[in-house]
Amino acid sequence: MVSEATPDGVVRGLPATRVARVADLPPGEGRAFAVAGEQVAVFRLRTGALHAVSAVCPHRGGPIADGQTDARVVMCPLHGNTFELATGACLTGQRPLSVFPVAEEDGWVVVGG
Repeated sequence: MVSEATPDGVVRGLPATRVARVADLPPGEGRAFAVAGEQVAVFRLRTGALHAVSAVCPHRGGPIADGQTDARVVMCPLHGNTFELATGACLTGQRPLSVFPVAEEDGWVVVGG
């Protein structure tokens, strides 16, 4: 299966994959997962909202899952590039992150689909 980004930047074509139990992803934290050959960072915000973006910063390969988040952005821990979680857009002038579909299903975090 080939994954492709749509014009809105969301990567489609990944198979729906359970990556973690929701209870194992604490609010306010992120984790990196491999999904069908893609490195994906999944964040569960303090509100409980889930977001999934590319786990690798396009600037210098920083680990996005280790970045600080607030209600709408994640900051790369290496050089401070800031990305919108919903769109992947970079607010500091770099290339955007890919965005992946993510949902909670039966107590699981599911990426793709």
